[in-house]
Amino acid sequence: MVSNIAPFDPTKKKKKKKVVIQDTVAVDDPWEGNTYEELLDRVFNILGDRENNSELAGDRRGIVLRPPQVLREGTNKTVFVNFIDECKIMRREPNHVMTFLLTELGTSGSLDGQQRLVVKGRFAPDNFQGILRRYVTGYVNCEGCKSPDTMLSKKNRLLSLNCEKCGSERSVAQIKPGFLARVGPRKART
Repeated sequence: MVSNIAPFDPTKKKKKKKVVIQDTVAVDDPWEGNTYEELLDRVFNILGDRENNSELAGDRRGIVLRPPQVLREGTNKTVFVNFIDECKIMRREPNHVMTFLLTELGTSGSLDGQQRLVVKGRFAPDNFQGILRRYVTGYVNCEGCKSPDTMLSKKNRLLSLNCEKCGSERSVAQIKPGFLARVGPRKART
C-alpha cells in the first residue's frame, strides 16, 4: 500500500536547478548622438514644466488666512467680523470652527444676523489668529502631504480627516468643551 511513495532519506539534499545566465546584449549609450548642451536644455525644460505644473512639483502650499477683523461691542463683547470668510477659506462648517474657538477661548458666543461671531469677553485679534492656526494644524492640514485639500467626515461617532490629494485618512479628536461657570445674577428664591 505504501510502495508508491519514495522512502524518506534525511541525508540526501534536494538538488538545485542550475540557473542559465543569458548573454546580455550590449546596451547602446542612450545619450549617444546628443551633445551636453542638448541634454542640459532637456533637463531645464523638464524642471521648468515642474515649476509651472503643481502636480509634478508636489505643491505644498498651505492655507493663507487673513488677519481676523475684531471689533469691540460694548464693554465685554468681542465681534469677529470676517469669521464666515475664514471658514470658507478653510472649507469647514462654521459651527465646528465656532465650537473650537469658543472652547479654546473658554467662553460663550454665537453668530449674529450679519454672520459675525459675537464672543463674550475681551479678546485681541492675536488670540483669534493663534487659535485659528491651531485649528488648521489639527483639523485642516493633512499630516502626510501637508495639503489643505481635506474633508472632515464622521464615521461611527469618530471624526476623521480624509486627504483628497494623497488619500490618507486619520482620526481627529472631538472638541470637548471644558467647564464653564455660569456667572450672573441668580433668580430670587420665593
